[in-house]
Amino acid sequence: MAIRSILFDLDDTLIVEGATADAAFLATCEHAHEKYGIDPEALHQSVRHHAQQLWRASATITYCRAIGISSWEGLWARFLGNDPNLKRLRAWAPIYRREAWYRALTDYGVSDSSFADQLSATFLLERRARHVLFFDVKNSLTNLREIYQLALVTNGAPDLQHEKIQGANLAQYFDTILISGEVGIGKPDCRIFKMALDALAASPSETVMVGDSLTRDILGAQRAGLKGIWLNRSGNDAAGQVTPDAQITNLNQIPELLPTLSDSSKT
Repeated sequence: MAIRSILFDLDDTLIVEGATADAAFLATCEHAHEKYGIDPEALHQSVRHHAQQLWRASATITYCRAIGISSWEGLWARFLGNDPNLKRLRAWAPIYRREAWYRALTDYGVSDSSFADQLSATFLLERRARHVLFFDVKNSLTNLREIYQLALVTNGAPDLQHEKIQGANLAQYFDTILISGEVGIGKPDCRIFKMALDALAASPSETVMVGDSLTRDILGAQRAGLKGIWLNRSGNDAAGQVTPDAQITNLNQIPELLPTLSDSSKT
């Protein structure tokens, strides 16, 4: 059966998440350099370290891991929604953010809680000002949409992912969008892939998943009966990990690849 539906991951597949977060951190940390002479990159690493420690020790860590919310995303997410876990995160977030920045400052001999609050608020603004797409996204999705059904399947807090999607103007390309925090299930759980298939009225044999994560995107899709295309933009080595059905370095390679993945090509 020929491929007729494509599922896409969001973070670091379509939008530049890691590097964008780094840029927002460094822009924020420049304020600490100006006021206290702290090296921006050093403070960046410190705040990430302390944020991760606080995140892992939180009462909602199991939920966050299942849904796929990272510690640095917790530094700017609003955690809107009625899920009890989101409500707990929403109440805790201001404390978490302040403490992460305050602990990072104390690593450099600065005990200034009001400035920690200022940095926390600045990071919110800096990260929200950045919604960057990879160079190949718009052209690829425009062309693929003419032939295939497209779905976006992403892990994360609902408000955060919607904000990224809206900021990057991506919703127009997709027939359906599934966010783990909305449906209560995150990749690599097979059920979220099956939800996407149901929304598209598509079968696993005629659907592929494209994503940058071997475990969440590729393994999850394969367990649900889909083929997984690993988007390996950095040329990483997958030896000893999950084996994707195909590998690409940019989205422009998808059209030529899909016929080789259809069941009909093997008969």
